[in-house]
Amino acid sequence: MRLFSIIFTLFVVLAPALSFAADAHAEPVFLEKMATFPQQEEAQGIKEIGAKLAFRAKEEPFLLVATIIFVLAILHTFVAVPITKLAHKVQHDHDERIRKVNSGSAKAHQMVSFKGTILHFLGEVEAIFGIWVLVLLTAMLSFYDLGTVKSYMMGVNFTEPLFVVIIMALASTRPVLRFAEGCLGFFARFGKESPAAWWLSILIMGPLLGSFITEPGAMTISAMLLAKKFYRLKPTPLFSYATLGLLFVNISVGGVLTNFAAPPVLMVAKSWGLSTTEMLLHYGDKAVVAILLSTALYYGLFRKELAAMAERAGDHDGDGKGDLRENPRPIPIFVILTHLAFMAWTVFFAHYPPLFIGGFLFFLAFSQATAHHQHEINLRGPILVGFFLAGLVVHGGLQGWWLAPIIGSLGKEALFVGSTILTSFNDNAAITFLASQVQGLPAQLKYAVLAGAVTGGGLTVIANAPNPAGQALLGRFFGEGVSPAKLFLGALIPTVIVAVCMLFFPDKGIDEMFAPEKEAGYSAPAETP
Repeated sequence: MRLFSIIFTLFVVLAPALSFAADAHAEPVFLEKMATFPQQEEAQGIKEIGAKLAFRAKEEPFLLVATIIFVLAILHTFVAVPITKLAHKVQHDHDERIRKVNSGSAKAHQMVSFKGTILHFLGEVEAIFGIWVLVLLTAMLSFYDLGTVKSYMMGVNFTEPLFVVIIMALASTRPVLRFAEGCLGFFARFGKESPAAWWLSILIMGPLLGSFITEPGAMTISAMLLAKKFYRLKPTPLFSYATLGLLFVNISVGGVLTNFAAPPVLMVAKSWGLSTTEMLLHYGDKAVVAILLSTALYYGLFRKELAAMAERAGDHDGDGKGDLRENPRPIPIFVILTHLAFMAWTVFFAHYPPLFIGGFLFFLAFSQATAHHQHEINLRGPILVGFFLAGLVVHGGLQGWWLAPIIGSLGKEALFVGSTILTSFNDNAAITFLASQVQGLPAQLKYAVLAGAVTGGGLTVIANAPNPAGQALLGRFFGEGVSPAKLFLGALIPTVIVAVCMLFFPDKGIDEMFAPEKEAGYSAPAETP
C-alpha cells in the first residue's frame, strides 16, 4: 500500500503539468507585446535603458505589477525566519492554553493552532514563491480574464521542477548515497577519514560530480553527506554558514565541465553551439581552480575548528585520532547498479518528462521489491523543492521585459558583474536564456553573461535551481531556518574568487568558442559586389 500511496501522490502533484498537451491556448497578449518591444523602440528611436523600461511599463502595466509582486516574494524570503519563530511562539502559547483548560492532558486534534499552522506555512521558504503565484494570478485575472491565466500557466515549462523532484528522490536513496559515499571516501582516506578530510572531499569532489549527474543530483548527495559527516558534529554558526555558502558556489560552478549538467549552460548550449570539450577548456578549468582556491581558503580559516570536531567524532580505527569511519550493512552490487541505471536514465531523458517520470514509477516498484536494502523514500522534501522551483519559473517568465534591455546594454566587465548580481534575484538559467534571445551578441559578451550567471549562483537560495534542495536538506541544522543575509555573506568570498578566475584567467579561445557562425539560425552576411 505504501508504494501505491507514493505513486498516487506523485500523480496528483505532477499531473497538472503534464496536461499541457491536452489543453493548449493562444499566447497571452502581454507576452506578444514583450516580443514586439524591441521593434517598437527602434521605430521610435528609444535607446536609453531608462527610457526603454519606462516605455515598456507604460505599454504593458501588468508587467510592472508582476515584477513588483516578484520583488515582494523575494523580500518575503528575508523574513521567513522571523515568521517561523513567531509560528513556534504562537503554537507554544496555544498548547499551554489547551493544557490549562484540560488539566494538563489534551487530544492531538485540540493541539492544532490554525494561526500557528498558517504562520508556519508562510515561513516555509520552499512555499513562498508558490504563495505569491496566487497573488500574481489574481493580478493577471484582474487585468485580463481567466482564459489569459490558463494560457499563461499552460505555456510555462515545468520540466526542470519535475526533473529536480525525480533526481532528488533518486539521489537520496540508500544505495546511491552509499555508492557516492564510497567514491568520496576514496579521497577522504588520504586524510584518514577525519572530519577535515571528509569536508574537503565533499566540497571539492561533490560539486564536480554535478558535471555528470547534473547539479541537482550533486547537491542532494553533497548536502546529505555533509549532514552525516559534518553538521551532526555541531560546527559553530559561522562555520555552518561558510560551509553552506561554499557548497552553493561550488555546485554552481562545478557543473560547467560539460554542456548538459548546469541549467544556465543548458539554456544556451544548443543556440550558441557549445560542446562539452569547449566548456571544459574555457569554463571547466577556471571552475576547478576556483573550487580548489575557495575550499583551501575556508579550510585554512577553519582548520582549528575542524581539528576540534575530530575530537568530538571519536576514534574508530585505534590510531588515536578522530575519524568518521563506519562499518555499514552491505548492499548487493546489483541493487546499486540498478539505482545508478535509473539515475542515468533520468539524466539522459532530463527534457522528456513522460520518460523520466515513467522511469521513476518503475524505480518505485524496484525499491519496493528491495525494501530490505532501502530506507523509506520521503517525497516531501523533493516535492517542496519542486514547488519552489515551479513558483520561481512562473514568476521568472514575466521578468524578461526589464532583464533583456539591461543585458543588451552592458559591456563585458559590466555585463559580467550585472549578470552575477541579477542572478541573485532570479534563477541563473533565466539570465542565460534571455541572453540567448539577443541576436548577434558578441563573443566576449556571451562569455561574460554565462560566466557571471554561474559565478553568482551561490549568493541566494533562488540564484541556482539546486540551491533549494540544499537548503531543504540542511535547514534543520540552522535553528529556525537559513538566514538569507548570512548565506550571502558565507558565499561572498568564494563568489569573488570565482569572479577573479572567470575574468582574469588567461583564455585566448573565447572568440572561436562563440564564433557567430556557430549560433543557431546564423546566416552569412551577403557579399557586396
